[in-house]
Amino acid sequence: MARFAIRRIGSMILVLFAVSVLTFLIFNVIPNGDPAVRMAGKQPTATQVEAIREEWGFNEPIYTQYAKTMENLFSGNMISYFNQLNVVEEIWKGVPRTFALAFGAAIIWMAFAMALGLWSAMKAGGKSDTLLNVFALIGISMPVFWLGALMNQYLGFELTQVLGFELFPNGGYVEFSNSPFEWFHHMLLPWFALSILFIGFYSRVLRANILETMDEDYVRTARAKGLSERRVLIHHVLRNSMISVVTLWGLDFAVVIGGGAILTETVFNLQGVGQYAADAIGQLDQPPIMAVTMFGAFFVVFFNAVIDIVYAALDPRIRLEAGDTAT
Repeated sequence: MARFAIRRIGSMILVLFAVSVLTFLIFNVIPNGDPAVRMAGKQPTATQVEAIREEWGFNEPIYTQYAKTMENLFSGNMISYFNQLNVVEEIWKGVPRTFALAFGAAIIWMAFAMALGLWSAMKAGGKSDTLLNVFALIGISMPVFWLGALMNQYLGFELTQVLGFELFPNGGYVEFSNSPFEWFHHMLLPWFALSILFIGFYSRVLRANILETMDEDYVRTARAKGLSERRVLIHHVLRNSMISVVTLWGLDFAVVIGGGAILTETVFNLQGVGQYAADAIGQLDQPPIMAVTMFGAFFVVFFNAVIDIVYAALDPRIRLEAGDTAT
């Protein structure tokens, strides 16, 4: 297990380095032209452009430019030339909001996907299975920004006008430390808006896994031993069917944290990392865009490595497939 973890961490470091190089090339080299002009914003002066060129080493060889970029990024000294704010500090301000959105939505989509996927597999071929399949396809097909806008309009605004009181807030964010109830109240619509797509997809994947697992020899052996159908379903079928779903959950959670919730944050005005990136794109503010892209990619790679290590610890077959025969 130790050798597997060391190999996985080593490959993670190589991938992180490759990601950093690729991100640097995408923002500073591939577009061609003067990167200092792009970084300075919409209406830069010659003095600003020259100062940026000197600060980032754009007059130096490309490897020096890369080193300067990484130094500015990871030292926390990267400044937005649009509003003169520290980019890393602004990202850290939005991280708790993005994490709250991702964590709540991930719990919801996994819980509903398990319930619906299990029920659909038990009723495979029946009317309820067909109905759930239709709802799942509808959920997968609905863009999150459109669904979020509908929720905001009809549940956050129109329903308030009809009832005379606010059942669901029309966007915004309340800090958990200020009011846990209001925090939860304001996060309900964003959580469900983000999770509906995943619920449809995960329930279909889990249904297919359960139906496939039911034909395995160890399931037939468990039934032959006289175990109840419920015990066979929960302890043998569902447990093994969840392996790939949990892996997907971990990867999708990492993607959401890394900026995948940009549309949800923008629609509900949560002021998280995703909305910060969206605002930077609208202002053509390159340093925040580059920083969010880099940190988001790093988080996805890191979380993927953690999932692989935990997965290998739980399932020895993964270590054997990777050539780790140590106990």
